[in-house]
Amino acid sequence: MSRPGRASLSTRARAVDLSTRARAVDLSTRARALAVDLSTMVGTVSLCTPVMTASGTAGHGVELAAYGDLSSLGAVVVKSLAAEPWGGNPAPRVHEVEAGMLNSVGLQGPGMAAWIEHDLPKLSAVGATVVASIWGRTVEGFEKAAAMLAGLSTGERRALVAVEVNVSCPNVEDRSRMFAHSPTATAEAVDASRCGLPRWAKLSPNVGDVREIAAAAIGSGAAGLTLVNTLLGMAIDVNRRRPVLGAVGGGLSGPALHPVAVRAVWECREAFPEAAIVGVGGVLTARDAVELLLAGASAVQVGTASFRDPRAPWKILGGIERWCARSGVATVRELVGAGHGG
Repeated sequence: MSRPGRASLSTRARAVDLSTRARAVDLSTRARALAVDLSTMVGTVSLCTPVMTASGTAGHGVELAAYGDLSSLGAVVVKSLAAEPWGGNPAPRVHEVEAGMLNSVGLQGPGMAAWIEHDLPKLSAVGATVVASIWGRTVEGFEKAAAMLAGLSTGERRALVAVEVNVSCPNVEDRSRMFAHSPTATAEAVDASRCGLPRWAKLSPNVGDVREIAAAAIGSGAAGLTLVNTLLGMAIDVNRRRPVLGAVGGGLSGPALHPVAVRAVWECREAFPEAAIVGVGGVLTARDAVELLLAGASAVQVGTASFRDPRAPWKILGGIERWCARSGVATVRELVGAGHGG
């Protein structure tokens, strides 16, 4: 049997190369032809896209507007607000670690009244969909902050679609008494936060079983769950032999948190099939976002990535759209909980 000559091999190679290119062009054409529907629903709240900012990482208002169109995001979740101004923790407040970032900002904020007067109108003016995040040192603190939102006029409330009840920030004086560490305390805080808007309870991963806390939040009227807040952590300056952060400990966010968030979303989707879930934790890429959607989240929040690149929310949103187009996914809603099968 004669061996094929060089010319024959070269011809075959060119044929294979042309065939590969043709398939690539065909896939690219089909991807462009597929109009991906990026809209989603978090309970009764309709969002134009599944990407939001994460509370505490995008300021109280339009700070990110210089980097992208805020109206193209699902929502801007503002930094957590108490009824009164709060100064936060001593510096240093932020420290980069290999697996992400530690922060101990301590919920610094201008107070609800100042935010309503100065920041909410600016967000409304640029067409942003807004989720207000509230916190309190006591149940009464949550109630007071929520009452101020409930007292808004129709015009002032135009941009607001939900309130995120932050029961899980680790950057308070007594972390052992964090609301999200107790089903009873969580239930009381969520119940006290009634303001006429859907309430999303933002829960902590620093518990034995997040489903127990989630059940308490849902039982007290939470329309959705935001999973998860930061992990407790700290760092020591080995040269000074002292803690790096002014408050000693803080919250760990970034890539290290992502698998924890995926697990929490998965477990809560299994336990509460009808619950509205927002996934947050280490979303640096479109793949991270899709993973949370498959685990059971209806939308995701982008936080720590914005410190490295303020355009991250829009880049991740574009990546989701391209991923869906390449994968033949016509609507983001197809992905929600799809990892569970059935």
